[in-house]
Formats: sequence, structure tokens, C-alpha cells
Amino acid sequence: MPDWVNRYYRWMYRGGRPNWWARPLNRLDTVLSKLFPSRMVTLQVAGRRTGRVISVPLAVADVDGRRYLVSMLGPNVNWVRNVRAAGGRAVLGHGRRRTVVRLEEVDVTERAPILRRYLERAPGARPHIPVDRGAPLSAFERIAADYPVFRIVDLPAASVHNGPPGT
Repeated sequence: MPDWVNRYYRWMYRGGRPNWWARPLNRLDTVLSKLFPSRMVTLQVAGRRTGRVISVPLAVADVDGRRYLVSMLGPNVNWVRNVRAAGGRAVLGHGRRRTVVRLEEVDVTERAPILRRYLERAPGARPHIPVDRGAPLSAFERIAADYPVFRIVDLPAASVHNGPPGT
């Protein structure tokens, strides 16, 4: 990716939060997630302070038949903190469906192949992760501790309810 594109993406998320321009683009990503459900989902999780449902569009990385969510901005973003506070309980919107899931944090030692796959699937994340997507796994192992990864575990249909995720 050209350097100006990398600077642009980093500018949109300076300080680990979307700026005035990134917020409407995130809303567009939410719409696109309905069109491309295998690549994107809308994470819905209860806010740790307000309890209100927070929605965030995220790319899905698939490795060995399992699905994962990765925080391209590191551990100090709201959705990661909210997922941890909710004990991993969340709802994923994909297409027109909603699925109640548990997000299990992946051990640092298992993250490298997931991070590499994530960079293949999420071009917008490349400026935020300082490793080239074609780099050897050892390069991803060095940065793995800086990028939380969550395994998506579908919960039984009986666990679906109308209340906000995390309740």
C-alpha cells in the first residue's frame, strides 16, 4: 500500500478511536457487512459503563475452520474492553442474521497465523499492524502480544434472547 494511504488510515484512528471521518465510514462498513457476511460482521456488545448495546463493524479472520476477531488498534479500544467486561458474551450480526456468541481470547502463542490471515482479509488494518502480510510467522509472533485476538464460539440457539448482549 502506498505510504500516503497508510498515513490516511492511521489519521482516521489516531489515539485508538475513530475520528469524525472514520465514524461514517464505519457505518458504511456495517452496511457492507450485510452484503459480505463471510468477511465482515457487526459486533454488538454491552457497553461496560452504560450497558447500552455498542455496534462495531469488524473483519473476520478464518483459520483452520475457526473464525476470529482481531483488534487492529490494540488492547485499549472500547470494543475489546467491553467484550472483556461482558465475559466474552456478544452478538454478531452477519447478513440478516444475529448470532449470540462467546468470544474467547486467544493465547499470545497462538495468534501469529491468525494475525497473518487477518491482514489478508482486512486491507484497512494493514497500516495499523507493523508487519507485512507476507512476512514469516516469526514476525507476527513478535507483535502478537500487542493485538488481542478473540475466537468466535457460537452458543446454542436456546441462548438467544432479546435483551442486550452481556445480560
